[in-house]
Amino acid sequence: MDPGTYCLVFRNRVRTLEVGGLGDVSFRAGYHLYIGSALGPGGLARVERHLRLARERDRPPRWHVDRLLLDPGFDVLAAVTGRGSERCECALAQAIGGDAVPGFGSSDCRCRSHLFFRPFSPVQEVTSAFTQLGLVPVVRRMGRIEPFRKGYCQWGEGLHKRPSL
Repeated sequence: MDPGTYCLVFRNRVRTLEVGGLGDVSFRAGYHLYIGSALGPGGLARVERHLRLARERDRPPRWHVDRLLLDPGFDVLAAVTGRGSERCECALAQAIGGDAVPGFGSSDCRCRSHLFFRPFSPVQEVTSAFTQLGLVPVVRRMGRIEPFRKGYCQWGEGLHKRPSL
């Protein structure tokens, strides 16, 4: 599979989780965005590994994000991917920025975090950030119908006008 950069969008309840060397981390209810890269062997197949772990919960955690994927209080709502061989995850984390969980997912770089909080669904914000970096965002929603913009809803791979009733 092609290399690239990705963002997993989670919706979660209030939680406190033990996250490796970060210790106990408290999470507010809302949405969390995890930014990652998939430049190594397998490329963006890494996203499928994350989604499989969230669905099957059949392996112990290896990375910080695995703690979220394994916890029943976190649901993956969407995966946004962008193909490319350039390392863009730090630039994407900086473009998204905002309220962050310090040190999460950023032990191999100088970023303060690769996990950010939003009180509202951030999928449109994430796709805009991908576009600003010259990446073509591909959004994969996880089987839920969720309002995207007033008068629209998202299902499958497209944005569709909600029919008038």
